[in-house]
Amino acid sequence: MAAGAAELQGKYQKLAQEYSKLRAQNQVLKKGVVDEQANSASLKEQLKMKDQSLRKLQQEMDSLTFRNQQLAKRVELLQDELALSEARGKKSKKSVESSSQLSQEQKSVFNEDLQKKIEENERLHILFFEADEQHKRLEAELRTRLEVLEIDAAQHQAVVDSLTKKYTDAIEKLQNDKAKLEIKSQTLEREAKDCRLRTEECQQQLKNLQAALGSRLEESLCIINEKVPFNDTRSNRYNALNVPLHNRRYQLKLRDLAGKALAFVQELVTALLNFHTYTEQKVQIFPIDSATDTISPLNQKFSQYLHENASYVRPLEEGMLHLFESITEDTVTVLETTVKLKAFSEHLASYLCFLRKILPYQLKSLEEECESSLCTAALRARNMELHRDMKRLTAVFEKLHTYVSLLALPSTKPEGLLRTNYNFVFTNIAATLHGFHDVLKDISKHYSQKATLEQDVPTATQKLITTNDCILSSVAALTNGAGKIASFFSNNLDHFTASLSYGPKGGTEFINPLSAECMLQYKKKAAAYMKSLKKPCADSVPYEEALANRRVLLSSTESREGLAQQVQQSLEKIAKLEQEKEHWMLEAQLAKIKLEKENQKLKNSLSGHLTETIQDHSILPNVTEQKKENTEKKEPIKSTSLAPDVESREDLIKSHYMARIAELTSHLQLADSKSVHFHAECRALAKRLSLAEKSKESLTEELKVASQNISRLQDELMTTKRSYEDQLSMMSDHLCSMNETLTKQREEIDTLKMASKGNSKKNKSR
Repeated sequence: MAAGAAELQGKYQKLAQEYSKLRAQNQVLKKGVVDEQANSASLKEQLKMKDQSLRKLQQEMDSLTFRNQQLAKRVELLQDELALSEARGKKSKKSVESSSQLSQEQKSVFNEDLQKKIEENERLHILFFEADEQHKRLEAELRTRLEVLEIDAAQHQAVVDSLTKKYTDAIEKLQNDKAKLEIKSQTLEREAKDCRLRTEECQQQLKNLQAALGSRLEESLCIINEKVPFNDTRSNRYNALNVPLHNRRYQLKLRDLAGKALAFVQELVTALLNFHTYTEQKVQIFPIDSATDTISPLNQKFSQYLHENASYVRPLEEGMLHLFESITEDTVTVLETTVKLKAFSEHLASYLCFLRKILPYQLKSLEEECESSLCTAALRARNMELHRDMKRLTAVFEKLHTYVSLLALPSTKPEGLLRTNYNFVFTNIAATLHGFHDVLKDISKHYSQKATLEQDVPTATQKLITTNDCILSSVAALTNGAGKIASFFSNNLDHFTASLSYGPKGGTEFINPLSAECMLQYKKKAAAYMKSLKKPCADSVPYEEALANRRVLLSSTESREGLAQQVQQSLEKIAKLEQEKEHWMLEAQLAKIKLEKENQKLKNSLSGHLTETIQDHSILPNVTEQKKENTEKKEPIKSTSLAPDVESREDLIKSHYMARIAELTSHLQLADSKSVHFHAECRALAKRLSLAEKSKESLTEELKVASQNISRLQDELMTTKRSYEDQLSMMSDHLCSMNETLTKQREEIDTLKMASKGNSKKNKSR
């Protein structure tokens, strides 16, 4: 309020000074107007006198003209008399001689008189003409001067009117301001009273706060001295490990921007692929078509290099995709943590190398096209414009790669870029993208002109026209994509430059990438810890009961797994035994058939047909061998003897082997069951050992976490101690400043009162 009153007082003084200046100017202007009016009156009188003299001269001129007319008539009469006298002189010589003497005398007198009159008339004519010209000139000068004086008088009158109006308005305004100031002074007096009451209340509150803060300070100092041994905020190295505040809205906005940038880059990559591919096709068909003739080695090499464009252009999209995937909602996206930006910069560098590699061939190809016989002067001019545009395009990509590599430095070599310069880098990237758009617009314009000129070439084919249309469409897509990227980057430049480093605000350097990586790990641990805190706690079980249940659970799971394995093994054995059973049943059937046949043969011929029985025996083993191959078991068949002791011996051997096989199978089953049991016990022991090791590791980790928590709590106590000290000092400073402002307000109120009193006295005196 005091500042407003002082401002009004100064405004009032300025208006008074302006009023005095305008009043002095008004007096000067009044004097000037009076002088000009006097001059105009004198000029009007002079004009009247000149008019009177002009009228006199006109009257004299009229009298002279009348006198001249009389003299002319008199001359005519004299000439007539002379003619009569000459006629009369013919009658007599005497009369002629006498009259001739008289007439000569009279003629000489008349001639002299006439000559004088003519000279006087001529002189009067000259005087009249000079007087008339001088009068006209003077009249014109006086009229122009009169018009100028009238205009000046009108202007002076308008100035006088405006000044009088302005003075009246100023007087009314000053009177209104005076009334407002009086009202304001009254309100200020009331506010001053309120301020006095508030100051008393504030002083009382200040005393209470000082007492409360003093007690809290003593308590905080005791806690800090006992619990806080270390403060990590004093060192930038330790402060870089502190996890910053998580701004979810900023991360979502940044991910959205990265998604849009990815879409623009994908569009640009597609356009670049089409441009390079169609340029390769154009080199193959113009100025020489490779289908009908051999193109130059330069164009062959250029076409070969252009064929490799996908291996350089595709990684740009992949690098941008990886950069987009690295920006998530949970992480902290700053220049120190965007490691994928380095990969994108490397992909951009490889594409720049590709452009540098094809640029000389592209320029030489355009020059070779200009030297062709099909190239006209206009087409040659378009080719030279494209020659310059391609150089500009490569230069723009070089600039873009330089700035992108600078942005990738904080995640790899933070000493290469200062934090105060990355805003400048982003601004230059925006300018470079606009330059890229301008270059592509020029290329599109010159290519369209070149395509129209190439259509008029006599040897232009439909393939050339189609290729030119494809190139124009790809260049148009490139131009649109570059324009979108440039406008997108310029519109979001403030968001990019807002906060891309999490270090201290006063720092000039970026944080070390190792510290940033450690910070991200701490952030993940903190997020996991907070998530674990949100989980509801399960009902607790006594420790001894939990141990007993764990042992029972482990043993039951082990026994269940062992039984399942035994069942599986027994099922496999049953399947094998079923297969063997089928095999032996087939063998038994074959043996029965064989026995029946041999019994018949023995009955038919015991001695005479021995050879036939041998042949039958040779046939039967072949049949048995074929059937044994189908069952994947081969055993030789022994030749049977005709004697009965041989059969009894075979029966004994068979029974012996069957008993032996049964004994061995029982031993094998016993060994298998024991091995399965031992295997289950070993697995149970191994699992118990692994669980014990895991519990040991978890206990060691919990011990480390507990020690870290203890150190962290000590650090927090130290920081809280210092923060309490800082708050107390700030509060004391704030109270001092409040006292100073209260005293200043009192002084201003007193000055305003004095000023209002002085103004009221001045107004009364006026």
